[in-house]
Amino acid sequence: MNEDKRVILIIASHLLGYPADDFVEESKAMERLMREHTQSDEIKQNLIKAYAPLLRLSPQERKELYVETFDLKDKLGLYLTAHELGDSTKRGAALIKLQTVVKDAGFEQVEKELGDYMPMLFEFLAVGSETEEYDRLYKRLAVAVQRMANHIDEENPYASILTFLMQDVFPSPTKEEIEQLANNREEADLDELPYPLMYQ
Repeated sequence: MNEDKRVILIIASHLLGYPADDFVEESKAMERLMREHTQSDEIKQNLIKAYAPLLRLSPQERKELYVETFDLKDKLGLYLTAHELGDSTKRGAALIKLQTVVKDAGFEQVEKELGDYMPMLFEFLAVGSETEEYDRLYKRLAVAVQRMANHIDEENPYASILTFLMQDVFPSPTKEEIEQLANNREEADLDELPYPLMYQ
């Protein structure tokens, strides 16, 4: 993976994390990172353009938009195994395996998030060595990000960030990979109970 892609992943990790009150200051640090480590002027300009709409929001508006976008919509969640497995009981084992991959690569999880939190995995890809497990994770994230890009409202300020990731970092998933993602997912059982509730 080239340096430009690694920089994009680091910036995307920050942009897709819960917005801090000092987001404007963070954006200045991101611009410095791009100036120092990004070779392509086009990528710099397009990346700044991608997150510019977030800068125009107040801190409270950014937080409300983040929750509305990622926390309240199943198809836009930021947890990889949730995209892959939905509410399947297999998700716990998948989480443990993913944490093992990251740990075996010499990294420790410092966030309080689950091990499949996608912004954290973006950072792992940005700094990790390209092993077989790394390549597999790279492809898995590509399918999940594409799913998110397909379902986000194009007017949403976060839409351009997801689109940018698919255009400049991740390979386009094959039809088979997208179908496999859909087939492996298990939805929550929300059917009515076969008996009345005794307490209300």
